[in-house]
Amino acid sequence: MVLYHRRPPQLPSQSSPHLALPSPCTHVPGGRAGHLRPTSSLSSCLTPNLPSYLLQDSVRRYLQLPADQTVLILHAKVAQKSYGNEKRFFCPPPCVYLSGPGWKLKQEDLGEAGFRVCGYMGLDSMGSSLMETQKLSFEEQPDAKGFSCAKALYISDTDKRKHFRLVLKLFFSNGQEIGTFHSKLIKVISKPSQKKQSLKNTDLCISSGSKVSLFNRLRSQTVSTRYLSVEGGAFIASARQWAAFTLHLADERCSRSEFPLREGYIRYGSVVQLVCTATGVTLPPLIIRKVMKQYAMLDVDEPISQLHKCAFQLQGSDRMYLCLSTDKVIQFQASPCPKEANRELLNDGSCWTIISTETVEYTFSESLACVREPVSPVPLIAALQLTGGGDVAMLEVQGEYFHAHLKVWFGDVEAETMYRSPKSLVCVVPDVSAFGSDWRWLRYPITVPLLLIRDDGLIYSSSFTFTYTPEQSCIPRQQVLSDVPQDSDKLLDSIHQEFTRTNFHLFMQT
Repeated sequence: MVLYHRRPPQLPSQSSPHLALPSPCTHVPGGRAGHLRPTSSLSSCLTPNLPSYLLQDSVRRYLQLPADQTVLILHAKVAQKSYGNEKRFFCPPPCVYLSGPGWKLKQEDLGEAGFRVCGYMGLDSMGSSLMETQKLSFEEQPDAKGFSCAKALYISDTDKRKHFRLVLKLFFSNGQEIGTFHSKLIKVISKPSQKKQSLKNTDLCISSGSKVSLFNRLRSQTVSTRYLSVEGGAFIASARQWAAFTLHLADERCSRSEFPLREGYIRYGSVVQLVCTATGVTLPPLIIRKVMKQYAMLDVDEPISQLHKCAFQLQGSDRMYLCLSTDKVIQFQASPCPKEANRELLNDGSCWTIISTETVEYTFSESLACVREPVSPVPLIAALQLTGGGDVAMLEVQGEYFHAHLKVWFGDVEAETMYRSPKSLVCVVPDVSAFGSDWRWLRYPITVPLLLIRDDGLIYSSSFTFTYTPEQSCIPRQQVLSDVPQDSDKLLDSIHQEFTRTNFHLFMQT
């Protein structure tokens, strides 16, 4: 609990630490797969700082009508290594979506000829100057999202890393660079584990609430791969696009309309819910079964592992399973096994491969700034840590890809910011008086969005907000006023501050 403070204290003078940033790259043509060479990093060549009053006015216009540009990368959490001359392409393939009204504004700014978005994706290069990449061609979706996927990426046995990241480079067709974006860490595995999983090896287990992808290959042929997806509010089997589903561990007595969720790792025989992360469309409660040689095993309760074959039985049904038929998702009735009661015979379309997925989203807005440099590195906020109280409150912003050219803004109010490291920024919480002239008699919470703004006016929005919440004392203000002469304004302010306090609350909107 801290008092409202009128004047934020000055941060101690301190020189900014050396700024170390991921090196942007430039494309060198080379047929189907090109190479990326490091170029200059973000430098002091940013446009001079905008006058504070102009920047504040721009931020206010942005908050009234946000014009964000979002780059969304979807990818699997694990990748199977290729051996010898084989190429085990990542499945599902990494996908990129471009969304937000800012892309249309950029199109109007550049004109049709220069706007088309191009891209290259590849594995991070481990410090090497060259990196094999795959060209991406973006096509517009019915929902106005740009979409592309990298279907021919793989990791060979000569690469000894246990983890790696994908690197995405985007630019406009007129040659203007947009930026460089990274995926989350991907774990390398040699092949799907066939032995019973132990919860000690949590890297390969799948927990409740995590995101997964499901795909099917008829007769184990790569060309026949179909992914469970959602289109027009219906579940489909798509050869082109895949959807991420949140896999919830549900109560055995749940219904489709209401199901209590549980924590823990998913085991075979559990009742689960599959919820599309993009649309919220949900399948009925399902019992997840292990598949061995096209049989659903009814008595297996071990933890589920990455790239396992599994089947989904509709809860309460007579051996009905989730199945694909060409591009449609249907129900299939399994046949009982006469010799073994704990097995049921499935068809190819009822056998799914399950894998955990990751999503990383980069959002920025250059609609109000004259941006000459690439938008990357785009900072990602992961957590907030509030410290201090009384006359000063400090907020630590934790995340990735921070640099010394960033300032923290509370709504349209700039905070005094100090750069600590690529994963930490520290700022002084602005005084509540900056958000209104009647702050002394505040009776309601004030919630403001948290933004990061680069020196040249480039705005990075976040899903975090900051709330000033007043907490009134047991002595009503009327009593305080009646006990003090009306002409003693300074004394009134002092007494009222003594009994008007505030709590700071940090929220992340989901």
